[in-house]
Amino acid sequence: MEKKIAILGSTGSIGVQTLDVVRENKDIRVLGLGAGRNIEKLEAQIREFHPTLAAVWDEEAANTLRTRVVDTSVRIVSGMDGLLELARMEESQILVTAIVGMIGIRPTMEAIMAGKDIALANKETLVTAGHLIMPMAKKAGVRILPVDSEHSAIFQALHGQEKKSLAKLLITASGGPFRGKKREELEHVKAVDALKHPNWVMGQKITIDSASLVNKGLEVMEARWLFDVSLDQIQVVVQPQSVIHSMVEFVDGAVLAQLGTPDMRLPIQYALYYPERRYLPGQRLDFTTLSRLDFDVPDTETFQGLSLAWKAARQGGSLPTVFNAANERAVQWFLADRIGFLDIYELIARAMDHHRVIENPGLEAVLETEKETYAFLEADMAARIL
Repeated sequence: MEKKIAILGSTGSIGVQTLDVVRENKDIRVLGLGAGRNIEKLEAQIREFHPTLAAVWDEEAANTLRTRVVDTSVRIVSGMDGLLELARMEESQILVTAIVGMIGIRPTMEAIMAGKDIALANKETLVTAGHLIMPMAKKAGVRILPVDSEHSAIFQALHGQEKKSLAKLLITASGGPFRGKKREELEHVKAVDALKHPNWVMGQKITIDSASLVNKGLEVMEARWLFDVSLDQIQVVVQPQSVIHSMVEFVDGAVLAQLGTPDMRLPIQYALYYPERRYLPGQRLDFTTLSRLDFDVPDTETFQGLSLAWKAARQGGSLPTVFNAANERAVQWFLADRIGFLDIYELIARAMDHHRVIENPGLEAVLETEKETYAFLEADMAARIL
């Protein structure tokens, strides 16, 4: 039976790899594609996959794309209204949320209300609005299928298990390119250094987040909502080889782990076809040459992204939104060489300390908190320059 999907963020790393999965399987039809402003790549995708709808966040880019694909039957829409239209496409069954940032929250909600399953690769959706998203999905009877490798690993390990048998989630981290370094060694590192991930090929933002361990903090907050567990049931373990993607400990002491090569196509395909498993071409683990698996405790004193995330998660309310928004802006500035690597932590901490927490924020409060965090950081940065 043909699968009909739409992809929000089709020109990014996860979106591109989702289309790799589509190429390998002949029974997936791509009805919609959505991107920010990379119209060159989006045009190529339109011509290959023939969607009926393409959404472009940037309206000027959308106008340019309309001219470039005038010989096709695709309809081009733009802005948030365009993303929402893509999310609720009538024939689509699954929305792949591969877009980066809180911009993914409203389209995800729109898709849930339209009865679409969500193949979730957008961390920010649950980090900032998990308390809204998960009850909404339950009420609508739709599935939230994790695409992130760590959450997919947990999802796979939990398959067929009773909720009451779960004791602990063990989320693994590679440690990133700076594993083992101390604060004084990170004072002068540049973006080019942080982008050299030892195991994974990812987009720039998530690669920087991996280097800072912010990404692992986001995963902790996301796992809390995805698997309906307390924060005390989540542990982060450094596994440098990225062979064990995550583990689950059960009440009898058994631990189930999902292992594999670092290939995002596996969790993407698993989400699209769940619960079916299909052949996926690529490298396999060779246990005759796998000489060791190392484990360590994360250094939260040096890599404060994880400790700040725990603080935000435990206080809850609107504070995870501040953590996320402050990190997004700080990473932008780090990539632009406006701040140093360690300044990422300082900016997140300052924004969190400044914020007055809203205990149970609705969607508008979440989005307003994001704007207020950006405004605070802009003013804070301007004051420092002066």
